Amino acid sequence: MSDTDCGEGRFGTIGPPQSVSDIFTDTQRNGGQWPQAKLHTQWPGTGRMGDPTFDAFYRSQVPLQTDRFIGEEDNAKAYSALVDLVGECYIISHSQAGAYGWRVGDMRPDLVKGIVQLEPSGPPFTLRPPFGNDPAFAFGLTDLPIGYHPAAGSKAEHIKTVVHPAVDDDHDECIMQACPVKKLTNLARIPELVVTGEASFHAPYDYCTVKYLRQVGVDVEHADLGKEGIHGNGHMFFMEKNNIEIAERVYRWLEKH
Repeated sequence: MSDTDCGEGRFGTIGPPQSVSDIFTDTQRNGGQWPQAKLHTQWPGTGRMGDPTFDAFYRSQVPLQTDRFIGEEDNAKAYSALVDLVGECYIISHSQAGAYGWRVGDMRPDLVKGIVQLEPSGPPFTLRPPFGNDPAFAFGLTDLPIGYHPAAGSKAEHIKTVVHPAVDDDHDECIMQACPVKKLTNLARIPELVVTGEASFHAPYDYCTVKYLRQVGVDVEHADLGKEGIHGNGHMFFMEKNNIEIAERVYRWLEKH
């Protein structure tokens, strides 16, 4: 990812075409960077540079704020202001924006009726490959404060964690809260749906996010697409060949909530 100075924080790009293909659009041929990568079949076209679908997707990408803290705070404020204008609503977040959705729900719990998280930022308390293994998301779901009881502290210094072993060799270990567990206050009032593609880099760890949400008091449903018979999807599944089938799965949840 390349960066350029932008005053406050830095702007970067999504990355070179080869990396974008390996992570998002053609994981089947990325050399097995995660166990489920080989299952990717739903991207339209080759997923590589020179294919018109990939080239159109790559041209559509815009600069992004590479400082997670600035990006989270600015987006949380902006979307909360939008929710104030719109009124009662549902939030659908994807990827890096998962933390933004959680922050908005925490800031506007009386207006957000449900949150749909499409492979949200995570897993709790850490990055995972292909983006490293550094500590992150000090508040479990976010880098910046969300409401817990008892209070987590201004820098989450009162949250203690423990590692839970992975469920099998194809999944990552999970970092959870140690007992006694602090429960979410505002977000615990909002039902959630987490959606995970079978072949995505999120497949090894989204179950940790769901497990954590349940630990901290959220009513959450996990649409683990491969287990539900919806196969072959990567991280950009809403752009893939079976996207209508996935949209119908999300809509069924929205109808119930």
